[in-house]
Amino acid sequence: MNITLRPWREADAAACAVLADDEGVAASLRDVFPHPYTEQDARDFIALCLAADPDEMLSCVVEVDGAFAGSVSLTRGADVARKSAELGYWLGRPFWGKGVATEAVRQMCACGFAEWDIVRIFAEPFSRNRASCRVLEKNGFRHEGTKRLSVYKRGKLLDSEMYALTNT
Repeated sequence: MNITLRPWREADAAACAVLADDEGVAASLRDVFPHPYTEQDARDFIALCLAADPDEMLSCVVEVDGAFAGSVSLTRGADVARKSAELGYWLGRPFWGKGVATEAVRQMCACGFAEWDIVRIFAEPFSRNRASCRVLEKNGFRHEGTKRLSVYKRGKLLDSEMYALTNT
């Protein structure tokens, strides 16, 4: 299996919408990720990625053997958090449990540390998303703690986890 990251293209909208329009994907992401997820939502997100300042956001398509599989991004902090970046990612259900997220996160973190003068990459998965926690752990992220009742998703207060990878 060949897992690669590449820049977004406007032509990715249809494939993105098909995989993103899944309640199982949306359930573990922030509410800014809509459900249902339409092709217009994909076009809007792609436009945001293409317009982003590369000193503030790195966002890539995850491909598996040339097929669209999902998205991974880093968003650089500002002000006193300017030496940190937040990691975010999602994959379509057909790519779950195959090591794709682990490899995509590895590649994106390497890119972030190479491109920016950051020393920390962090992620905050929901506590119930054990698969995402494992992806981070396999990439050397350290668990820094549980943020109790820190997110409100679909009418429920949930815990989230804080993971970080440092490059010092």
